Amino acid sequence: MSPTAVARFQEPEEISPPKSIGQRVKDVGWTVLHHATKHIGVGIVCSVAYFDPGNWGVDLQAGSEFGYHLLFVVLLAGIFAVFLQILASRLGCVTGLDLASHNRLLLYNRPKHTLLYRYLGLYPLYVLAEIAIVATDLAELLGSAIALCMLFPSLELWHGVLITAFDVILILGMGDPLRGKPVKSFEILIGGMVLAVLICMVIIITKVNVHWGTAFAGFLPSKFIVAKGGVYTSVGILGATVMPHSLFLGSALATQDRVDFRAKYENDGTINDSVEDLKGTRTRSAAVGQYLRECKEIALSAFRKPPVSEYVKTATTYADRSNNSYEFVRAHIYHGTFDIAGSLLGFAVMINSLILMLASAVFFYGSGHKDGADPASLFDAYDLIRDVVGQAAATIFAIALLAAGQSASIVATVAGQAVCEGFLHWRVSPIIRRMITRLLAIIPAMAVAIAVGRPGIDALLVASQVVLSITLPFVTFPLLYCTSQKSIMTVRKRRGASRSNSVDDSFVINETPIKKVGALESADDFETVDYSNNKIAIGFGAIIWLIVVAANLYALVELGLGNAGA
Repeated sequence: MSPTAVARFQEPEEISPPKSIGQRVKDVGWTVLHHATKHIGVGIVCSVAYFDPGNWGVDLQAGSEFGYHLLFVVLLAGIFAVFLQILASRLGCVTGLDLASHNRLLLYNRPKHTLLYRYLGLYPLYVLAEIAIVATDLAELLGSAIALCMLFPSLELWHGVLITAFDVILILGMGDPLRGKPVKSFEILIGGMVLAVLICMVIIITKVNVHWGTAFAGFLPSKFIVAKGGVYTSVGILGATVMPHSLFLGSALATQDRVDFRAKYENDGTINDSVEDLKGTRTRSAAVGQYLRECKEIALSAFRKPPVSEYVKTATTYADRSNNSYEFVRAHIYHGTFDIAGSLLGFAVMINSLILMLASAVFFYGSGHKDGADPASLFDAYDLIRDVVGQAAATIFAIALLAAGQSASIVATVAGQAVCEGFLHWRVSPIIRRMITRLLAIIPAMAVAIAVGRPGIDALLVASQVVLSITLPFVTFPLLYCTSQKSIMTVRKRRGASRSNSVDDSFVINETPIKKVGALESADDFETVDYSNNKIAIGFGAIIWLIVVAANLYALVELGLGNAGA
């Protein structure tokens, strides 16, 4: 009997009834929620660096001196930050190494003039990165201390510095956020603080008289950017927004497996576990036992020296290692890009804009406006909001500042761990590394708080932002270079990968054919996929770098001439 005749006697397949619009919406909602719970986190953690207390000080100054007119600079700085942070995420996702480790591979073991590259390249870059971490942590610590003094007026500034120095304990019980899998409790903590800052600022904005038409016009370029003092303030916004430590941390977090990919597949795309294991057949009691063991391990890991990563053992050049698989990269890279862009634009740019609008409405257009007066400080903002709007709004302002300072301080401390491990392969227990970072920041903060009080704190905040601005070009150049190199940003892809699962020797997961264990393959089975920057991205990155360098040179000249406030 012919195959056609056999097919006629077969029972027809059941055809599922079409889904209703409500069911389709529900399915889409569950899909979005599933992807959100897996992939959202890195962008929120990185966004914290872009509205830390240093940003608050610069935004208050800009709003009190120029009204809404410098909102365009806030938006422009946010776009720059999104671009650079996405590059850092792509670098970590594609290569499996963070930005600090790439600096080591580029400069540590050069075939010629090896020691020259190390001592004039690698080690100075490491010192600058550490200085940026300490300066960042200093600003966050001071901001948190100021917020505590606002909430509890009986506290002296040095009391606030001492109290907030111990916020590092919050992350010691959460494990190590830099290891292979994300620590969701860490991301949830930071996300809660970020949300608290945004909610507080929205509440305060509703209490003041903001002229929204004029405010939104401030997002357009205007002559005030190049007015007397406007350029210097604009440079301050750029310098305080794009943070070096966030690029190091973002690239490190992007190397993590957020969908349990490595637990199921090897880097060559083969399945390690059986289908039953992939579906998950553990009993409830076994899952509870595993969870308790993991909690115990997390608590103990804070006091242990972290394990050596896979490539630290052998790799001293790019030839000694390979990138992540194409399947891993495709499962993470676009989710990461969306997460970072949404978080930075939705939180960082929004919060900075609200702070500048608040300063504009109260100090520039409102009753707090005084011709020839010094720019508004954090204490000035708190006092005037309390007198003009009310004590409740002032308290909310202080809570928002405290949440911003604490979250940014935690993130900066973890970034310091990533820097020392990547540049030097210096691995100590997380508690030791975080305490070192915190002590380096607390010493100058305590000295200034005790010796000179509030005026000294304000000056130290400004100085920390100047330091960060100076280090930024040295951090961004290796990032732009690495992400523009095909030799660094290329991954292998199996030829003939399609969305069909009709091939006998493949298994389709996330619409990607994965070759079964034992299937023979050769070099001809693979092709390369290039994730390096295209010409437009290279050009845009070069423009950003040149703008940052020019802004730094201008700021340093103005600072040297004593025209910073002019």
